Amino acid sequence: MLQKNDRTSLFIDGPNLYAAKRNLELDIDYRKLLDYFRERCRLIRAHYYTTLYPDQEALRHLTDWLDYNGYHVVTRRPKEYFNEGKRKVKNDMEIELIIDVLEAAPYLDHIVLFSGNGDLSRLTTSLQRSGKLVSIVSTLESDPPMVSDDLRRHADNFIELEALRGDIQREWDGKPDSDAPQAYDPDEDDE
Repeated sequence: MLQKNDRTSLFIDGPNLYAAKRNLELDIDYRKLLDYFRERCRLIRAHYYTTLYPDQEALRHLTDWLDYNGYHVVTRRPKEYFNEGKRKVKNDMEIELIIDVLEAAPYLDHIVLFSGNGDLSRLTTSLQRSGKLVSIVSTLESDPPMVSDDLRRHADNFIELEALRGDIQREWDGKPDSDAPQAYDPDEDDE
């Protein structure tokens, strides 16, 4: 799995990780997440990708905190378009994530993708052909499972998010912690 001397980068599909952790009722401490990987490999960089809607203060708080605390954060506004007279919103960040992975790959030994999106299977195969190890972090423990079978089968390693709970769970002492990001709940912003 993770090797101490492997040059490793994390690529986190924010919306996908959010859905997985929500289904597991897992509150991730992003500082502990970095520490977990720093202890087990030569962590080069951690990337976090998400779409930011103007009215999502909780998500903006999270991305600001991540940006100041060791993550390379990539955001964009959602793109609106009309299809057959209906307003549609495109809010995925796959292209940005894929391009960044391909640009970083020559300098890495191991790529860790936090996503269950089956559209990343081809990327996984391409990275492996160039000699890179690819690990997928997602979950089979939720109902429904949050990782596509195709992506899981193409990966060198599958890391069950639930298995990381003890190492990355945010501790709650009953007091607000202004230093750590609060859990993002998109439903709160809709009210």
